Formats: sequence, structure tokens, C-alpha cells
Amino acid sequence: MRDAVRGVAQHFPTAIVSGRCRDKVFSFVKLEELYYAGSHGMDIKGPTKVSNHKWLLGLSTQADEVLCQPATEFLPVIQEVHEKLTAKMESIPGAMVENNKFCLSVHFRCVEEAEWDALGRDVKAVLDDYPKLCLTKGRKVLEVRPSIEWNKGHALKFLLKSLGYAERVDVFPIYIGDDRTDEDAFKVLQNMGQGIGILVTKFPKETSASYSLREPAEVYSPLYMCIHKYTFIYINDVYS
Repeated sequence: MRDAVRGVAQHFPTAIVSGRCRDKVFSFVKLEELYYAGSHGMDIKGPTKVSNHKWLLGLSTQADEVLCQPATEFLPVIQEVHEKLTAKMESIPGAMVENNKFCLSVHFRCVEEAEWDALGRDVKAVLDDYPKLCLTKGRKVLEVRPSIEWNKGHALKFLLKSLGYAERVDVFPIYIGDDRTDEDAFKVLQNMGQGIGILVTKFPKETSASYSLREPAEVYSPLYMCIHKYTFIYINDVYS
């Protein structure tokens, strides 16, 4: 799968858009040719290695350093809440608090279902003292984020604009994701009327994506197909 993503990135801009912190995502993927948007798009950086797509598209062949961090002022409070949530979750077996720099993830996949409501109440009790933070829900995870108008959809639009692709009719963005938070990016493409969103899910569900795949392994073939198309592709960390 890493080879497939590397091959796509050699031909056109490819980004990993994840809820995890950018450094952690890079440590998983280990590809310098990609754009990385961590913390639900609140921390975006360009590739540190020049790819062929620069030459193919007539762009500068210098390595990019696109950087966007719209929630920097929240870093101290995020750290403070991380410490409080970590202490709270110690009493719930299986619960884990992940620090994603500009946001926090409280994972309850390994928590007994009977404890889910109690876990939710404990998280909300901590956030009662932090009105500038908001709580959203993903797949067996609670996300704590700054209350700013920014999500994966905003990250997608930022990258399109930064790369000079906004409102260009010869660009066809593709976004592949498997989480509820990816719906924000699917909606952006739907509203643009250009490009497609692909939801990876084993179960039918309401979505703004145009198409669906059943599991991460099925993402592999479309990546190689994209190498032969003129495409601008975004990939959530679903393939990992």
C-alpha cells in the first residue's frame, strides 16, 4: 500500500488528512512526497521531497513547505485538558487519551460497552470548565477540539487554494475516508460539484460521499488506477 501511495504522489499532489497529530501520521506513513494534515486539518505541512507531479503540472520543482496552524493559541489549554482527561480515564479499563497536539482523542474501543455512558459523562464533566473547546464523536472515539470553524473540509479547501487548484475545471479531487469526520470533506466536494468522495465502510450508512468501498484493502486498486489519470487525490489514514 505504501508503494501505491508513493506512486500516486509521483504524479499528482497527495495528502493524508487525519485526526492524529501530523508527526505521528508521518511516523506511520514515512513518505516525504506527501502533504500531511494532522489534528483534523489544524496542522498542515507540505512535502519535504520533490515529486514528478511538479514537473508534469508545470509547477515549481522546489519542495513545498505549506503550513497552516489555525489553532496555535489553544495549545496550552489542550495540554491542560489532556492531563485532566488522562487522570479521569485511569478508572475506566481500556480507555485511552491520545494527544494529537491541536486536539485530543478519547478512545473507548477497548472499553466494556456498559462503561461507555460513564466515560462520556466524565469527558463532558471535564469540558464543562473549558467553553472554548467542543466535543465531537467518531468511530468509538470522542474528539476534543478547539471551537473554531475548521475541519477536514477546510483543510481540503486550504490545500486546493494553496496549490493553485481552486476553481480550476481541469482538476478532479478525490477524497477517501472511513470516519464520520471525513463527511466534512465529502460535503466540500459535493458542494463544489467537482471530484468525488469515497467512503470506506462495511455497512450502508448515510453519507455525502459519491461512492463506497467495503474495506481498506479495496483502496489499493483505485490508487494504481489514479496513476493513469489527471487527478488530485486526498487520502485519509484509512489505508493504514
